Amino acid sequence: MTEKTTHFGFKTVPESEKAGRVQGVFGSVASKYDVMNDAMSMGIHRIWKDAMMDWLAPRPNTKLLDVAGGTGDISFRYLKRAGYAHATVLDLTEPMLIEGRKRAEAAALADSLDWVTGDAMKLPFADNTFDVYTISFGIRNVTRPQEALNEAYRVLKPGGRLMVLEFSQIPNDMMQKVYDLYSFNIIPRLGQAIANDRDSYQYLVESIRKFPDQETFLNMVKLAGFENAKYRNLTMGIACLHSGWKI
Repeated sequence: MTEKTTHFGFKTVPESEKAGRVQGVFGSVASKYDVMNDAMSMGIHRIWKDAMMDWLAPRPNTKLLDVAGGTGDISFRYLKRAGYAHATVLDLTEPMLIEGRKRAEAAALADSLDWVTGDAMKLPFADNTFDVYTISFGIRNVTRPQEALNEAYRVLKPGGRLMVLEFSQIPNDMMQKVYDLYSFNIIPRLGQAIANDRDSYQYLVESIRKFPDQETFLNMVKLAGFENAKYRNLTMGIACLHSGWKI
């Protein structure tokens, strides 16, 4: 049988190769990842992540699973908002987790944090384990996003909450063209200048364009079993928050 294919940016690759390629991208940029996030978004990613926390409203004594959690940005925010909680940061790429452990917040919150290397499509956790599942700018890099959503549903407790923060599509054609000009002309150059890695950031720009639009992804969230599924556009739809509940 012919192996199934998927996209890696604008390239078509065998499904079995995508995870390794994604690991290569994030392993390459791990040490500069947080600096690049600030440069690419002009710091706006911080506002988006705060908006995510505002809608999520972290509660004390809850257990968070932060998938594709990388350097811990979402987990640190969650723990500080919750007051007392526990976060498990899971990422496919070990160098990203290593960078996360180096951050000052990691030391201060060490008793409340676990760092796990793992795959979003096959989570190493029992059913009904977590109160909250987050994935921030990571699900578009998963080979089969629907499987990641199915796994999110499995590991959440009844009453648990899913929240996905991801780049999306601007519903205004003119604004989308302006954004495309910036993305394809500026971001790879920033990657070269800051991380000495143009190709990885070219992939990241392309991967955004291959990700489903807001309504399509909302239907995927519902297909995984989540109820009361909704989304909110951020900055005209450059990014989007999707929320759902396991009821």
